[in-house]
Amino acid sequence: MTEDSARSVRLREALNLIPSYVPGKPAPQREGFTTYKISSNENPYPPLPSVLSVIAEAASQVNRYPDMSVTALRTAIAEHFGVRLEEVATGTGSVGILGQIMQIACDPGDEVVFAWRSFEAYPIIVGLSGATAVQVPLTADASHDLLAMAAAITERTKVVLVCTPNNPTGPIVTAPDLDSFLAAVPSDVLVVIDEAYVEFGRDPRAADALAVWRSHPNVVVLRTFSKAYGLAGLRVGYAIAHEPIADALRKAAVPFGVSDLAQQAAIASLSAYDELAVRVEDLVIERSRVIKALREQGWDVPDSQANFIWLPLGDDALAFAEVAAEQGLVVRPFAGDGVRCTIAEVEANDRLIEVAAAYRGR
Repeated sequence: MTEDSARSVRLREALNLIPSYVPGKPAPQREGFTTYKISSNENPYPPLPSVLSVIAEAASQVNRYPDMSVTALRTAIAEHFGVRLEEVATGTGSVGILGQIMQIACDPGDEVVFAWRSFEAYPIIVGLSGATAVQVPLTADASHDLLAMAAAITERTKVVLVCTPNNPTGPIVTAPDLDSFLAAVPSDVLVVIDEAYVEFGRDPRAADALAVWRSHPNVVVLRTFSKAYGLAGLRVGYAIAHEPIADALRKAAVPFGVSDLAQQAAIASLSAYDELAVRVEDLVIERSRVIKALREQGWDVPDSQANFIWLPLGDDALAFAEVAAEQGLVVRPFAGDGVRCTIAEVEANDRLIEVAAAYRGR
């Protein structure tokens, strides 16, 4: 088939309206520099030795299909969080489950409401489902404007996405604000609380998503093993949902999508969470140090409860990213909005502080 004939194949018109996902760039080689990639919110620590040994053992069985029902991992998650097995669904990262949510909830012409700027995949996944994205601007402090989001709900709204802590800006949704918001949302609208970074949160005002889920039949909680657990390369996330929704999510899952390596590594990571929590706390301490240093330089850094910080650079976002790259530091710019920087190794964080100081002093 020639390239011209391939172009004549009829693809969905929706593709013309959907942006492509932009992944964080890898750290390039720079002579005289140790380069660091702080563009993808990855955990800088490798998996624990106990988890690596489980992965190595599971690797010897990759000629076999994994358990399609993901029963052992779902059981471990259910026991860890005090829910029932039937209330757990899994997918290829929390973003994979979000795609399943769109499949089970949205028809063409339906609406999905979410804050913006928020997770870059939201408009892509919503657009591919045929639904219409309704983007509600963040507040001046880079938080969700839940009053405006509630006002944006119409008869066509099927799903609302609440990202807390918000990616890429970092602030949480507080418990009182979420309670007020849910009271205003119709009971037939699915509310997805995306908590990919929940383990890094230390703000006592934060909403307890699982408690909220227990009292609201229309709430789903999304979480992942990619960030705090350091399993980004294995692609496994999960949803805690009421049984009819969880059952539908399992129906929509890609058959055998979560590999046996991912399942076994996630189970081992749950078992070793006390050990992993020490690493998470180290990153939280580093986050506080970096935010303090940047604010002392004069940067208006929002209060992040994730493993990244946000520099609201506006039109200077791309320029800052270029300057950082020249110094061996790869950040994640969002043109016209700002730059997200992952909290990583101490040396990488020191480099960020130095680059930020030099940029402000130009």
